[in-house]
Amino acid sequence: MRMLVANWKMNHLRADLEAFASTFLQGYGAHPGVRVGVAPPFPLLAPAWAAFEGRGVEILGQNGHQEAKGAFTGEVSMAQLRDLGCAGVILGHSERRQFFGETDALLARKLPAARSNGLEPLLCVGERLEEREAGRTLEVLGSQLAILGDSGPGPLTLAYEPVWAIGTGRRAEPGQVAEAHHFIRVELVRHLGPAGESVPILYGGSVTPENFDELLAIPNVAGGLVGGASLDPTKFLALVRSAQVNV
Repeated sequence: MRMLVANWKMNHLRADLEAFASTFLQGYGAHPGVRVGVAPPFPLLAPAWAAFEGRGVEILGQNGHQEAKGAFTGEVSMAQLRDLGCAGVILGHSERRQFFGETDALLARKLPAARSNGLEPLLCVGERLEEREAGRTLEVLGSQLAILGDSGPGPLTLAYEPVWAIGTGRRAEPGQVAEAHHFIRVELVRHLGPAGESVPILYGGSVTPENFDELLAIPNVAGGLVGGASLDPTKFLALVRSAQVNV
């Protein structure tokens, strides 16, 4: 199974969403071997669900709070995401870790909160440039994945995103991607048992139509978590078509 998720981050207004959906859906046809998702900013979740309903495109939240409800101004609960039609939620994106102080301990609480509300977590892991240069990539990934040992069973997607390649135009070399994805697979099986064999592992980090075919040829790369290229419906459609051809 292949999977593509468009992470729009803090981009697009309603008019942009409508234009994107119109262009993308003109050329898009769902494929049974490829899951496609869009993760818009919170204010666009409802119109995104309406725009893509019944067209084979899942809607994901970009983040969610670990508590069911309460006095947490500015936060959004997992139940609220589900109520708006979300099928999943991105957790632990490097920008959440870097700019908002999210820790592995916090993510260990968010994973079961998402699942208990019918959301599939898309857990992001990855190393910073200084960690890569210090030869600590696998150590960092192992530490971030350790929360899976206590997270319990349930749906899960992983995304490996080397932080130094996000939005920079740089991409990890095929050998680096292969090493990281193989390590993640081994850790998934160690923590989850046989279920870890079937967890999709996406690559995130300056994914483009020009490099996606090469990425899909790497073992254990199931698809992409796409940032900048996902803002353009034509580019994102090209990525989806590449995944459909390479199922």
